[in-house]
Amino acid sequence: MAAAYLECRGYAVISRNWRSRRGEIDLVCSRGEEIVFVEVKTRDESDYGLPGDALTPKKSRRLLRAASLYLSQNGLWARPCRFDLLSVSLQEGGCEIRHDRNVISHSESGSAMGGGHTHWQPW
Repeated sequence: MAAAYLECRGYAVISRNWRSRRGEIDLVCSRGEEIVFVEVKTRDESDYGLPGDALTPKKSRRLLRAASLYLSQNGLWARPCRFDLLSVSLQEGGCEIRHDRNVISHSESGSAMGGGHTHWQPW
């Protein structure tokens, strides 16, 4: 559902559930020249809290490490990138999707990426 939502908005899904020893990335997309790493969080009515509440600082650091490896393995360090969050709230009779862009900033990343590789990257 999350991939279809993004595709309808002009994103191309490159990879789903990409895994490595450094972590997992739910969706890797491209939109124009930009690589977009997407974390998908889903909650139903009975779950406590909002879907976005699950994107903790620890999870953010894991995403940054996984993204670093993904960019290295695929020769994509020269491409601009960002981290987005899709919050899916399941409700009776449907769902609500919220798309937040640029949810991980350099100040949150600490040293997870081992320093900046190019001027535009969020780490």
